[in-house]
Amino acid sequence: MHERQHVEIHGHRVSYFAAGEGPPVMLVHGVTGTCAQWEPVAPLLAQRFSVVAPDLLGHGESAKPRGDYSLGAFASGIRDLAIALGHRKVTVVGHSLGGGIAMQFAYQFPEFCERLVLVSSGGLGEEVHPVLRAATLPGAEFVLPLIAGGRVRTAGGFVAGLLDRIGLRPSPDIEEMARGYGSLADGDARRAFVHTLRSVVDPTGQRVNATDRLYLAADMPALIVWGRRDPVIPVSHAATAERAMPGARLEIFERSGHFPQLDAPARFASLLTEFIESTEPAELDAETLRERVLAGRAATA
Repeated sequence: MHERQHVEIHGHRVSYFAAGEGPPVMLVHGVTGTCAQWEPVAPLLAQRFSVVAPDLLGHGESAKPRGDYSLGAFASGIRDLAIALGHRKVTVVGHSLGGGIAMQFAYQFPEFCERLVLVSSGGLGEEVHPVLRAATLPGAEFVLPLIAGGRVRTAGGFVAGLLDRIGLRPSPDIEEMARGYGSLADGDARRAFVHTLRSVVDPTGQRVNATDRLYLAADMPALIVWGRRDPVIPVSHAATAERAMPGARLEIFERSGHFPQLDAPARFASLLTEFIESTEPAELDAETLRERVLAGRAATA
């Protein structure tokens, strides 16, 4: 991966990597993740595109302020980073929580969004892994240091090493979830995680659903990618997204879990490259958007 770069936006440090030249592609990771979750695919994409992958605020090497960790705030942050780097419009690719951010970005700032790519995305139904629901319970912030402690992380590494020695490779789901929860040993990261998660999940499941607004992106090229074996967000949500976005392309990675871009990076990069190069970027003007909002309001009245 290319060396990390940093920019200050609204007084906060934003860490990111950028590589390549061509049409801009913004890669948005999920909760507890970092831009490193795109490391296997970024060099492949950078052969054709200008790739930008940030650490979201509250994650990785970016600042972890006491502030707003809603989807809207993250979407604004993605827009501001694109502006800071000189990109007028981007294809936005969001994984998990990043998918919810990508949909919010397309909804809030359609003039900045050329294409929408959802990878194992949140925001499309209530079901989500019980561990994430439990992490929103009152007092969870006091339990998380125990989960993220050195002993637990060491045990996770031991299990991964044992699997490797007997010829079974730990899945990216296990590796990334262990790495993500390990990052919560840092108090600032832990507070940001709790604020972020509670903005989209409660003890009953996901509390944010974007399907009632996806019609606004009717002319926006959309690609949905999911792993058939996803244990975090069920693959059935992929069909929900496809129904809400007529014309969207759906690709299921049969042997993948929650991280298809890590399970099959070459296939993922090839699919994304073909999708971008075979579609025309969206051009949604203010009047068209107004007509759709009014039409949607009338349909639900």
